[in-house]
Amino acid sequence: MSELINDHVERENPLKAEKRKKLTELREKGINPFPYAFERSIDATEARKKYEALQNGEAAKDQKVTMAGRLITKRPMGKAAFFTFQDQEGTFQAYIRVQELSPEDAISWDYIDIGDIVGLTGFVFRTQKGELSIHCEKFQILTKTLEPLPDKYHGLVDTDLRYRYRHLDLIMSPETKKVFQTRTKIIKAIRKFLDDRGFMEVETPILQPVYGGAAAEPFTTHHNALDMKLYMKISPELYLKKLIVGGFDKVYDLNKNFRNEGIDRSHNPEFSMIEWYEAYTDYNYQMTQFEELVSFLAKEITGSYKVQYQGKEIDFTTPWKRLSVYDAIKEYGKVDVEKLSSAELFDQLKKSGSDRKGPASKGEMAAELFELVAEEHLWNPIFITDHPVEISPLTKKHRTKAGLVERFEPFAACMEIGNSYSELNDPEEQRSRLEEQDKQRAHNKEAHPMDEDFLHAIDVGMPPTGGVGLGIERIVMILTDQASIRDIIFFPTMKIKND
Repeated sequence: MSELINDHVERENPLKAEKRKKLTELREKGINPFPYAFERSIDATEARKKYEALQNGEAAKDQKVTMAGRLITKRPMGKAAFFTFQDQEGTFQAYIRVQELSPEDAISWDYIDIGDIVGLTGFVFRTQKGELSIHCEKFQILTKTLEPLPDKYHGLVDTDLRYRYRHLDLIMSPETKKVFQTRTKIIKAIRKFLDDRGFMEVETPILQPVYGGAAAEPFTTHHNALDMKLYMKISPELYLKKLIVGGFDKVYDLNKNFRNEGIDRSHNPEFSMIEWYEAYTDYNYQMTQFEELVSFLAKEITGSYKVQYQGKEIDFTTPWKRLSVYDAIKEYGKVDVEKLSSAELFDQLKKSGSDRKGPASKGEMAAELFELVAEEHLWNPIFITDHPVEISPLTKKHRTKAGLVERFEPFAACMEIGNSYSELNDPEEQRSRLEEQDKQRAHNKEAHPMDEDFLHAIDVGMPPTGGVGLGIERIVMILTDQASIRDIIFFPTMKIKND
């Protein structure tokens, strides 16, 4: 066995081999390179704030502090050195003189490498050049690392490596870390907005015996004990409506959804969404609430309703523009869908770049034509309203426009960022719509399956309700100015790398 280990050491990266050698020697000298805990008294941000008033050359020797973090840079100067370490809140400089350390601490210092995690005890001072630093009186290795860090000047340049080794990306890029800290702030702000309006946060199942609530292909799995197929959640919608039936008037679920679909700059098979449902409201009410929420997020996170995204401004000032699906096609595609026959609409689709093999319902073709000719123009926030009934099986028919439903999709930066309905609560019509969807499943894998449990709930009676879904990732992309969804998901779905 020892021969195999020695052979592995000889064949591995020379830097890694050297770090492994140091780890072995530390253990031989009786130093534990992986202690169980280390009590910190202050982090980098707190230290900068607390000792901001120190003048150049001044020290707070009477105030002992303990700090910890990953060693990022090291500048030896004979028996002394300056080095920089990084904790969650940022970087901080440290100064060390080996002759001031205990023998054990001095050995630890001799075996330190960039990337190791260290614990420091000492006092804070400001150098003659004005840099706040900790003067180390005690020094301890908390984690002896084996893997060398990327070059600090270049970091992880390869995009694939940044996503695959996110832990390295976070270490090397303060900008990446800030994006994810902002993501957390956005999610907290969404919760606060709804909580302050009397909503209750709930949880719905991730594993479901019948999937529904969206037009999407699900992931499937099998439960051994019950010997049954289960589906991963594509939407919490049907469960949230059951809670409305049960008497909760305002509910939301900030959840993970899973859709077996392609991957591109705005799609990942696993993604975050918030859906909320509010009894006694409709899509008109929810339109106003949606724009109030998103404009609130823009101001809360960026300080302005006007946000820079990929070099262009997006103005989230309310009220947002409203435009129906058919009017959007007319405005941007110069096509009046209502005047076309199904055959003419199919021909128009093909001219616009569709790969559809044959005609479908007029509503389905109109929805596709909208995607082809209008979406790319929807930069500033806009509500696209009044969709065809054929693509909206859970939505109330429009109260004044035949063949349409009361639905809106908000867009910004040419991306759909949400979806909303005046929810269908007529039990007979709901059954009819799902029966029609069930017939389509033979040739449409995204059609809704029949869900008798859900229909039972609608039979019991759901009050008039407005429901909304908001895509977390797309809002985060815009408010953090990130071009790809992979830049704002810690661990995006990736193909397994075979070396």
